[in-house]
Amino acid sequence: MNSEGSGTARLRQRLAVELREFLVIAVYLYIYFGALIYFKAAILSAHGVDYAPWGIAFVKALICAKFVLIGRMFHLGDRYKDLPLIWPTLYQSFAFMVLLVVLNALEEVVAGFIHHRSPADIIAGINGGTLDQIIATSVLGMLIFVPFFAFRSLGELLGERNLVRVFIERRHKAMAQQY
Repeated sequence: MNSEGSGTARLRQRLAVELREFLVIAVYLYIYFGALIYFKAAILSAHGVDYAPWGIAFVKALICAKFVLIGRMFHLGDRYKDLPLIWPTLYQSFAFMVLLVVLNALEEVVAGFIHHRSPADIIAGINGGTLDQIIATSVLGMLIFVPFFAFRSLGELLGERNLVRVFIERRHKAMAQQY
């Protein structure tokens, strides 16, 4: 009975950690998608077109956060861990950008077939539809992942609590004078 109770406690603890990580990734991605939508809305507004699908940014952030967790579950991008932090950071950013592009494209294809859309409409739904928009969105996606994976790599190296403490707690005057 006791081991069953401790197993349940471990499961709850793991679930809480996974949920917290999912929420952190989703919020981070929502800020990214929200900034992209705001930028697109600003450009379109200058041409007299109303555009502000904020709900899409929220849903997309949740879906992509789950994709990121799935990629991590399969140890995507775990190569080059013994090299200087820049290399695993860039590799993970690229690998996860490719994963999100592929899974988002697959999501659009499946949704297109479910809603009986034409192949042209399905392609138009994939990151804007044009090759330039797909490339631009992909590059921006990779760039948004660089700080994310840099912080994750630093957290693994220094310890997550230490990293959070360094960013949140006030520095002592003696420490601040060293810099």
